[in-house]
Amino acid sequence: MATEAFEEIADTFEFLDDWEDRYRHVIDMGKAMDPLEEAFRVPATKVEGCASQVWILPEIKGEGPDAILRFRGDSDAMIVRGLIAVLHALYSGLPVKEVLKVDAGGELARLGLHDHLSAQRSNGLRAMVERIRLLAAETAG
Repeated sequence: MATEAFEEIADTFEFLDDWEDRYRHVIDMGKAMDPLEEAFRVPATKVEGCASQVWILPEIKGEGPDAILRFRGDSDAMIVRGLIAVLHALYSGLPVKEVLKVDAGGELARLGLHDHLSAQRSNGLRAMVERIRLLAAETAG
């Protein structure tokens, strides 16, 4: 149940045989994101449980379960910025009720991320997923 943007990432990962190429692709995705303005790098947007500094700023349009989740994010680590870009592709633009149905672990497993990320990075990725799911659940009501 992945978005078209996430499917494009999965297709690219299938094409890239070498994990180093995949890693570079994730970093390039992070570099392509606009940075989050300093004014939004506040405790309310900070994701706890990440080894790096991570901020996720929700931009929800509408109310209730049909509200559309969009978010911006940033990190002080390039690979984590890339992981934010991957999560953006996975979730952004979905109604919050659909966000809650996404099997993030299964979708991310398709990319082989957990096999190649450190335990700290994997924990941080889980923390980001949980933050996004919490935002969706709070909006869905």
